[in-house]
Amino acid sequence: MLDFTFPHEWKAEVLTARPLILPARQFVYPALVEEVERRALEIMIRPAGAAGLFLATCALGFAGDTVPSGLWACPDPAWICAVAGGYAYLIDTRDPARWEQVVYRPVTNVTVVPEPALLVFAGFHSLLAWGSSGKVWETGRLSWDGLRITSVRGETLLGTGWDMTTDRELEFLVNLRTGEHRGGGYLV
Repeated sequence: MLDFTFPHEWKAEVLTARPLILPARQFVYPALVEEVERRALEIMIRPAGAAGLFLATCALGFAGDTVPSGLWACPDPAWICAVAGGYAYLIDTRDPARWEQVVYRPVTNVTVVPEPALLVFAGFHSLLAWGSSGKVWETGRLSWDGLRITSVRGETLLGTGWDMTTDRELEFLVNLRTGEHRGGGYLV
């Protein structure tokens, strides 16, 4: 999956194999992981300006097609989002040592919201939004186990989440500016 909806100041290429000649700058995400190269997402990134190209090696979360993998442009044009088997890494291409990993392991879906400019990450129970200045909001629990984003209408995200007490999907609504929500399949 490649989604470059947002304007970006970098060029990136997903590699099918680790290059035989490695660039001078290489970064591994996360830094402390054993055997990161095994089925990792390898990306050659060329930032804007004077900073040289670098190899980003992103550790694979889970194998298979049930979780996302790919690259997304971020609301901040200098940042890139790389997702490897549901593990989402947000990397500042100007300074690749500056990065964050989305707390959901795995991320089950990435939704691009052009206005307000957000990447919305879904986990099994809640949503997290990333904007041009970093994390914008995170919802409370919306589901007992598994949620699905169904649409975005204006400043509202709609989705469904499973409710254990009724054993059915219930609709929820999330305000994209604040993360406030109502509905859903999780009752305390």
